[in-house]
Amino acid sequence: MKKQVKKMRSGFTLIEMTIVLFIISLLILIIIPNLSNQRKHAQSVHSSAMSEVVQAQVDAYFSQHPMAKTVSFPDLVKGGYLTAKQVKQAKDEGLKISHNEVQK
Repeated sequence: MKKQVKKMRSGFTLIEMTIVLFIISLLILIIIPNLSNQRKHAQSVHSSAMSEVVQAQVDAYFSQHPMAKTVSFPDLVKGGYLTAKQVKQAKDEGLKISHNEVQK
């Protein structure tokens, strides 16, 4: 009688690989929309925070310059109320100073 040698099974079966890929794809489908929403939320919070910062600095400018009728971004930078980087971000977000209030 010949001895039968048992082969050791190595690797994964096709069904095991399919199940793993299915689970990974489900996790990706759950995670990606959540990340997208987080990015939108963070952008919204940043935009409102920038608007509040600019408005606070406009108010500070007028409290120290009560005779001034208007103010512009260059005036705020020159007076040290805002940095050039903050002005660039505000302009990128479409913020404008109109009638002493910050508007989008």
